[in-house]
Amino acid sequence: MASLGGNISPPEFLSPKLFFAGIAGVVFFAIGLVQLHPKQRKGDNEGPSLSRSLLLFFYSCFLKPHSAGNKGTQEDALESFYSSQAEIYDVTRKTLLKGREDMLALVAAQLRFKAEKNEGKEKHRRIWVDVGGGTGWTIEAMGRYLNVPTFFSSVYLVDLSPSLAKVARQRFARLGWDNVKVVVADAREFRLEDYECDISGDQTPIGSPPSFFSRKRPRTMGADLITMSYSLSMIPDYYSVIDSLTSLLSPNGLMGVIDFYVQSKVDTNFRNYTGGLVNRHVNFLSRTFWRAWFDLDRVALEPGRRDYLEYRFGTVLTANARNNTLGSIPYYIWLGCHKKPFSSSSLPHEIIERIDALATESPYLLPANKNAVTNALTRAVERTAPEIRSKAFSAAVQNLSASLPLPSFFYQNHHWRIYYDDQLEKHKQFNDEYIYAFTWEDSHVDDDILRLGPDDVVLAITSAGDNILSYAIKSPARIHAIDLNPSQNHLLELKVASYMALSYDDFWRIFGEGKHPEFRSLLISKLSPHLSSRAFQYWLSNSHAFDPRGRGLYDTGGSKHAIRIFRWITRAFRCRGDVKRMLAARTLNEQIEIWQSKIRPALMSRIVSSLVISSEVFLWSALGVPRNQLAMIEQDHAESEAVKGPNQTAGNTRAHAVWRYMVNTLDPVVQHSHIATDNPYYYVCLEGSFSQRCHPEYLSREAHSRLSRAGAFDGLRIHTDEIDEVIARIMPGTLTVAVIMDSMDWFDPGSGAAARQISKLNRALKIGGRVLLRSSALNPWYIQEFEAHGFAGKCMGKRTPGKRIDRVNMYASCWVCTKRDNLPPPTPELEVAPDADLDDISI
Repeated sequence: MASLGGNISPPEFLSPKLFFAGIAGVVFFAIGLVQLHPKQRKGDNEGPSLSRSLLLFFYSCFLKPHSAGNKGTQEDALESFYSSQAEIYDVTRKTLLKGREDMLALVAAQLRFKAEKNEGKEKHRRIWVDVGGGTGWTIEAMGRYLNVPTFFSSVYLVDLSPSLAKVARQRFARLGWDNVKVVVADAREFRLEDYECDISGDQTPIGSPPSFFSRKRPRTMGADLITMSYSLSMIPDYYSVIDSLTSLLSPNGLMGVIDFYVQSKVDTNFRNYTGGLVNRHVNFLSRTFWRAWFDLDRVALEPGRRDYLEYRFGTVLTANARNNTLGSIPYYIWLGCHKKPFSSSSLPHEIIERIDALATESPYLLPANKNAVTNALTRAVERTAPEIRSKAFSAAVQNLSASLPLPSFFYQNHHWRIYYDDQLEKHKQFNDEYIYAFTWEDSHVDDDILRLGPDDVVLAITSAGDNILSYAIKSPARIHAIDLNPSQNHLLELKVASYMALSYDDFWRIFGEGKHPEFRSLLISKLSPHLSSRAFQYWLSNSHAFDPRGRGLYDTGGSKHAIRIFRWITRAFRCRGDVKRMLAARTLNEQIEIWQSKIRPALMSRIVSSLVISSEVFLWSALGVPRNQLAMIEQDHAESEAVKGPNQTAGNTRAHAVWRYMVNTLDPVVQHSHIATDNPYYYVCLEGSFSQRCHPEYLSREAHSRLSRAGAFDGLRIHTDEIDEVIARIMPGTLTVAVIMDSMDWFDPGSGAAARQISKLNRALKIGGRVLLRSSALNPWYIQEFEAHGFAGKCMGKRTPGKRIDRVNMYASCWVCTKRDNLPPPTPELEVAPDADLDDISI
C-alpha cells in the first residue's frame, strides 16, 4: 500500500471496554474460522499456517501498537504496520479485498478494445503503473485476462513499504516476468522518465543544481494504465497523489481504481458526471459503523477521496457493490480517463459540438465535401431554428464552465447513448424496470410498408429494441431510438453491445434462450467496453435475470405479469400441458383444435376477463395500456355491432369491451399463423424463450453476421426522453421516417398535446417523410389532427372479427401519415449546390 493514513478520529462514544470487547470477539471469530478450516498438511512449507496467518493478521491490525518510527515518515509507519505480516498479506486479504478481479477484468477489456481498434496503426510501448501495489498480487492476477509479459512493455509497481516490495520482487522472480519493476517510492515523486530510456522531460540547464520541482513532466508519453487497488483509502495526502496521476497518465490512458467507501445520496444526487448512482447510497448505520471500524486500522472511508478522483478525471465506467461475505462492506470500482474526451488536446468547443451534432442531425456531421451544402442551408437553419441544441450540449457547457468533468456519456467508446439526467422524476418513475422484454410490433409488416434505404433518417420508439435492430439491418443513414424509460434503452444497449462483442452462440443464449450461465463474466470481460456506464451498472445489478436457475430474460419487466397470469390461469384450469401440445403442433388445424377445445375456454372465460384482464391496473402494469387508450377501446366497442346491432351479443361495459378486444386479437392469430414456426411474439409468451425455428429477425445468424461488422451502428443514437423533447432538437427537414407505435393513443383528445407533437413532427420531417403508427382504435381521432397539420393519412390495415392485420394483431388499425406541406415558419430544405463551402457553415 502507498501509505497508512487515516484522518478520522475514533468515535468519542466508543469506550475502552467496548473496544476491547469487540477485539476479543474478532479474535474468537478468527479462532473459530481456524477450527473449521482443514489443518495444513505436513511438508507444506509454502508459508505460515492458516491459523498463524489469521492470528498474526488480527494482532497486527487491532492489537499491536504502531509507531511512526524514528524519522516519523510514512515509510516508517508502513513498516511498523506491514513488516510483521508481509508474508501473510495475500492469504489474509483474499476475502476482505473483494472485487479486485472484476476491476482487472474491466480494465483488461478496455485495453483489448483499444488494442483491436488501433491494430495496424503505429505501435508504441504499453506501460502500466500500479500505485500502492503492495505484494504484486494485482499484477499477477492480471495474467488471467492479459498476457502481462507480452502485452505490456513495462510494468511498475510503486509502493512505499520495503517489506511488501520484497515479497513482490520474490513473486515476479518466481514468475520470470522481467518487464515488471518494483519501485519503493512515494507515488507523488515517481516519474516514468527516470526509468524509461525513450521518455525524456525538459532538460535542466547545465550548471543548475538538480531540483525535483524544476523538472517538467513529459509532454508526449505516459502510462497507458494506472491502477490503485485498495490503496487510495490508505493515503493521507490523497489530493496531491491524485493530482500527480494526471501528469503520469498518457493522453489516451486509462485508470482503474477499487476501494472501500461510504457515502450518502445527498452528496451525489446533483452530480451528472459520476457515471450513475446505482447502489451508491450507503445507509446511515452502515456509514457510521464502517467508518469507525476501518478507522481502527487507519483506513479512511470518507467520501472525499472518491469525489476528488471523479473531479480530477472523467468517468468511463463505475460500479458500486457490497462484500456480503464480511457484513456487506461497501466498495466501488471506477474506470476513468483524462477530463477531455476524444483526445487530451481537444478544445472544449470541439468536444461539445461533436456530441451536439450526434443528437441533432447538425450539418457538423455532414460529409466533408466542400461542394455538398449551400450557404442557404446555414441561413435557413439560423433563421428558423437558431435555438436548436441538444441537452448534451447544455450539460457540457455547464460542466466546462464550472471546470467539472463532462458526463460519463462523453467518455464512452461509442456515442450511441445520448446524455440524460437519470435523477429526473420522469425517469425515476419506472423504478429501474423496463415494461417490455420483447417488442410487440411485427417487423415484417414494418419492412413491407417502409422499405428503408441508405438515405433514410429514422426516428422510432425503442421499446425492447427489437424493431430498432430490424431497421438497422437495412442500414439507413441514421436511427434515432427514443424511450422515456431508461431501462428500455439499457436493454437496447445490451443487444447492440452483444453484436459487437459476442459470438453468435453466446448472443443466442442470452437473447434467444434468455439465459446464460456466464452472463456476468461476459458482461465484465467482453460487453463492458461497448456499454455506457449507466447501462453497465444496470445489468451488473440485474445479471440474475439471465441465471439458468431462474425463468430467464423474458420473465422480467412489467410484461412478465401478463405471462405469469397466463401461466397461472392454464394451471388453474389444468391446461398447461395443452399449451405445450399447441407449441408442438405440426399443422395449423391441429393448433386451432387445441386452442378452441382446451385453451380458449380457460383464457377467454368471462370470469377471467372480469376479474383479471379488464382490470385497469393489470392493463397498465402488465400490458402497458394507459387510461386514454383503454377509453378508445371502450368507445369502439360501444359503437360495434355486438352492442348496437339488431342481435346484441355484448353489453356496453368495460369487461365486455376488453373481452371482445382480446377475442378479436387472439382468435385470428391462432387461426392464421402457425405459432411454432412463424409467430415469435406469441411463442416467447407461451414458452418463455425463442426457438431456432421461431424467432425475430434480429436473432438470426445472418442478422448477427451483418450487425457485428465494424461501423454497423455508427448511425444509431439512443435518446432517453419524450418524443417531443427529441424532435424539437432535431434539425428541421432531416427525418424521413418516424415510427411512433401506439404512442398517440396515450394523448388526451382535449389537451392539445397531440397537435403540438404533430406540429413538431412536421417540422422535423422532410417533404414526403412518413409517420408510421398503430392504434387500438379503428379510426383514431388524431388522424384528423395529422391532416390538419400538413399530412395525408392512409390506413394500411384494419382489424375485423376473424381477420388479422399482422402476426401480433394487438392493434385495431395501422396508418401511414405522409408529410405534404410545411407549417409556418417553413421548414428549410436541404439544397445542394456545387459551390457550397462547409467552412461557411456555422453551428
